Amino acid sequence: MATLEKKIDFALVFSVKNANPNGDPLSGNMPRITIDGLGELSDVCLKRKLRDRLQEMGEGIFVQSDDNRKDDCKTLKERAEKTLTEAVMADAKKLAEKACKTWIDVRAFGQLFAYKSASEKKGTGVSVGIRGPVSIQSAFSRDPVNLTSIQITKSVSGEGDGSKKASDTMGMKHRVDFGLYATCGSMNPQLATKTGFSYEDAQKLKQALLHIFDNDASSARPEGSMEVVCLYWWEHSSKSGQYSSAKVHGSLRIELKDKDKKPQSADDYELSIAALDGLSPEILTY
Repeated sequence: MATLEKKIDFALVFSVKNANPNGDPLSGNMPRITIDGLGELSDVCLKRKLRDRLQEMGEGIFVQSDDNRKDDCKTLKERAEKTLTEAVMADAKKLAEKACKTWIDVRAFGQLFAYKSASEKKGTGVSVGIRGPVSIQSAFSRDPVNLTSIQITKSVSGEGDGSKKASDTMGMKHRVDFGLYATCGSMNPQLATKTGFSYEDAQKLKQALLHIFDNDASSARPEGSMEVVCLYWWEHSSKSGQYSSAKVHGSLRIELKDKDKKPQSADDYELSIAALDGLSPEILTY
């Protein structure tokens, strides 16, 4: 497949209602928020979900989660050594070519390979950094979000002889009552030539973005609590693009219809695109 020849920008708008979209381990797993009270999902969290969706589509994924692993490899090093021969692992160029050909997340997001084979002497080996053409920003809510925390108990003991409740019977759950979030990203043709990322790969990523919350339900994120509102997809006419990514992403306007009313759903917002001469987005909903 030919590599991507024209720049692509995208923006994803989604809603969160009564869910913890991305817990912060430094704050007792409470939903991430900025100092200004805006809800946040890290780029790492978003890429994890994209990898899972691409894997469900039958694509090869290098950074697989333990919950969704399709092979018996327990570490990234084990997966790399099982797939790449020692001769390939010892040659930076061959390693990069093989890894990019095998795993779509490597040729999209890039990856650092710094794993020595068992036969290599101490202090030898090759460390290969692959820079991917696809970048995605952290997602932030349009307005400050309200966080709710509730205390929970178990109806049975988790340990002991059952005669009394154990110390693990109490806990806390945290959620975002409602928030409308947006994230933006870009696909760089110059870097695509380095990894072999193609237009067909870009289309697969488009579908993964549109279905990013499919099969992603959990106790913290009940089914239907996170929903894609709209995906904006700009395909430029050249490698460099007619406009900078900042200008393209900035053309997305998200405004409250009634600024005196606390938003309760995506319907309380109006989404619009500022006109850019010669560049209009494809607008997709799900």
